[in-house]
Amino acid sequence: MTAIDLGLPQLGGLAGVPTFDGKQTAKEYKTDQEVRWCPGCGDYAVLAAVQSFLPELGLKRENIVFVSGIGCSSRFPYYMNTYGMHSIHGRAPAIATGLATSREDLSVWVVTGDGDALSIGGNHLIHALRRNVNLKILLFNNRIYGLTKGQYSPTSEEGKVTKSTPMGSLDHPFNPVSLALGAEASFVGRALDSDRKQLTEVLRAAAEHRGSALVEIYQNCPIFNDGAFEVLKEAGEREERLVPLKHGEPIRFGSEGQHGVARDPKTGSLKIVEVAEVGEDNLVVHDATIEDPSYAFALSRLGHHNLDHTVTGVFRSVQRDTYDDLARHQVEQAKAAKKADLRGLLRGKDTWTVAAD
Repeated sequence: MTAIDLGLPQLGGLAGVPTFDGKQTAKEYKTDQEVRWCPGCGDYAVLAAVQSFLPELGLKRENIVFVSGIGCSSRFPYYMNTYGMHSIHGRAPAIATGLATSREDLSVWVVTGDGDALSIGGNHLIHALRRNVNLKILLFNNRIYGLTKGQYSPTSEEGKVTKSTPMGSLDHPFNPVSLALGAEASFVGRALDSDRKQLTEVLRAAAEHRGSALVEIYQNCPIFNDGAFEVLKEAGEREERLVPLKHGEPIRFGSEGQHGVARDPKTGSLKIVEVAEVGEDNLVVHDATIEDPSYAFALSRLGHHNLDHTVTGVFRSVQRDTYDDLARHQVEQAKAAKKADLRGLLRGKDTWTVAAD
């Protein structure tokens, strides 16, 4: 399924990246490195999903780059037969911004975790999203620090007992989707590691989007936070809790579609309703292309950290100028005006000498 199949506009996220007509397979995206994650880790499912859909994009592997920070998810570049960099803790978006700005011919991906992206890397993440750099950011959220052996993370729920919070966490956790929408990211999505179909759909839509695209992936850590999202996978529970978004369709869920999302006439916000009580005509029809991020933000607030309701799919997909396109255009303007004189800048009046007394 492509972004067009999802009802989303083709925004040209792959424009400028060389393509070819040859056929590729997932096997060609696998390296000779032994994949080393703990048995049962959700990272395996995400890796398989990425390796399966990338061949369909028709891109040359040498024009794809994966940049990671530090954490279990950050081993990703080792297992992708593309270019890649295992970079600095929290700084992957900054390095990827430089790549995307200087090399239009690259499809640049960031792989990060809830600790790497939202703690030490928080500023880098929000500014990459704010600038609308043409990056695809996969944020693996397992609500724990896995690599460093089980400390609480910025997405751990209040009261979480861990090695670093033996009496329970006092922190109020981030909602990564809300955070991204607050930074006005032009594309924001969420999926579960175990839902291969929806995960692939959201990732493909992100790849085809031009601009900053953040996909939060709920991912299980079987060693230090096992079963964190199990309630969203259990038969009988997932139907009552998962709220899948489909562009252009009324938002409803449940085993028989008996639940839905409607506007609260008092507050103007969104709320969960029973379709039989309000009528299908009063349900919100999902539109990921609404320019005002407040609608998508309201969707992100429907769920709580106890996972009573969890919205998945593409929350927002809008088009606006990207930082890297604007930067390249500015350089071309400077060249045309013959202002790009590096030697002149270095030897001009705006220089000074620092000397010891």
